[in-house]
Amino acid sequence: MLAGLFTLALGSCSEDELDKESIFPTVPVARDSFDKWLLKNYTWPYNVEFNYKLTDIETDMKYNLQPADSAKAAKLAIIVKYLWFDAYNEVCGTDFVKENVPRTIQLIGTPAYNSEGTIVLGTAEGGLKVTLYMVNSLTNEVLRDYSTINEYYFHTMHHEFTHILTQKKPYNTAFDLISESDYISGDWYQQTDNYARQHGFVTAYAMSEPNEDFAEMMSVYVTSSDEEWQNIIDEAGNGATAINDKLAILRNYMLDSWNLDINEMRAAIQHRARELGQLDLQHLN
Repeated sequence: MLAGLFTLALGSCSEDELDKESIFPTVPVARDSFDKWLLKNYTWPYNVEFNYKLTDIETDMKYNLQPADSAKAAKLAIIVKYLWFDAYNEVCGTDFVKENVPRTIQLIGTPAYNSEGTIVLGTAEGGLKVTLYMVNSLTNEVLRDYSTINEYYFHTMHHEFTHILTQKKPYNTAFDLISESDYISGDWYQQTDNYARQHGFVTAYAMSEPNEDFAEMMSVYVTSSDEEWQNIIDEAGNGATAINDKLAILRNYMLDSWNLDINEMRAAIQHRARELGQLDLQHLN
């Protein structure tokens, strides 16, 4: 019986033929002008895949999502490079950016809606991928309103990038103890930013848990002008002590772990924000 099976196996193997088609495609990928611009500005200098087309395996399947409009995706790609990559290049150098930016940036046209009524504006996954939502909301009116565009996109970029940095190098856990008894997990959306600030948080979302609190501290600080930050501190009242204590830990972490001065970072972002109206969003240069 064994001899018969062995003979059968040999016969079966002898009839197999190798597939003549290579598993590695040799036909050049068809790319339009935007795809070529992304190669030039993201892939070649930073080894980043900037994906604006909706690929199901790159999204969270529990959400009902729509693709990003390609024209608006092109505008956001220009903005992301100018206000995120170029800003960090300016302050920290190109090596820092090459080593720490995510390998994939995924754009989604719509927000991701949660069952309790909140929306997801961005996510960071393991330091390798950042997803930005609401691309289709990038209208001309939004582009002229810094506070809205900051809420939708800029704030999210710096928030998610902070997650990437803290995933690589943990921050001082003394930060977690400052407001230890005031975190409210998934109930954060029931509070206003004003309430949060009076309890030592820069936003209501920061009340969800310490990691989000840390990322919110960074993103709010660097995207706020001196006047806007002072307004937050004034609004906080007694909560200002906790906010300033958290800011001190954030400042030391970024400087000691990444040689990043958050005041210089804020200055770079602020001057770029003021110049946003002069940025050519109609042509891919």
